[in-house]
Amino acid sequence: MSAEPQRELEVLHLGRVDYLTAHRLQQERLARRIAGEVPDGLLLLEHDEVVTLGRGESISAADRSALEARGVELIDVERGGEATWHGPGQLVAYPIIELREGERDLHRYLRTLEQVVIDVLAGLGIEGSRKDGLTGVWIDEQKVSSIGVAVRRWTTWHGVSLDVSNSLETFGAFHACGLEPGIMTRVVDRAQVPTDDPLLANAFARAFATRFGRRPVE
Repeated sequence: MSAEPQRELEVLHLGRVDYLTAHRLQQERLARRIAGEVPDGLLLLEHDEVVTLGRGESISAADRSALEARGVELIDVERGGEATWHGPGQLVAYPIIELREGERDLHRYLRTLEQVVIDVLAGLGIEGSRKDGLTGVWIDEQKVSSIGVAVRRWTTWHGVSLDVSNSLETFGAFHACGLEPGIMTRVVDRAQVPTDDPLLANAFARAFATRFGRRPVE
């Protein structure tokens, strides 16, 4: 029996997109992917400043007050995980892919997403790692990437953030992912980011396609 042909991965570079617009784009793409109208997709972008609240434990009243005092918008979303920050200088990747037979294991999916980030960091000479019992990617004792996903009819949405050159100031005002303020780090504090790929979007797309066995098209 011949192997299944490699699936296409449509890579969409969207630039700066506000969160609610990106959420709507995800929902539209998700519905079309489930219907078989479009191939697997990878949305790459950055957001205006926002804190999203996943299905994990609710954000504390103190954290909510601190963020609201800074004028940061808080939005409840469908993904797993807790509260996290998005903003300019941070790469956000939303894979909208159909998990095939053999891929339908959400723990495996999360670990593969982590490996994609680890691969991107390795390309810059940075050693990324996992921590037992936690989702995301770390450099030494600081977190550089957060992951929160949702799946509908074995089709993924929501995704990954990678702190590249963004400010870490707001991270210091609340317990992102339920962790202590100040736990986050950035790629630019560890290595020089290529000027032709300032958000590492191209590197992420290549690593994602390799790890998930897709053929990237733009």
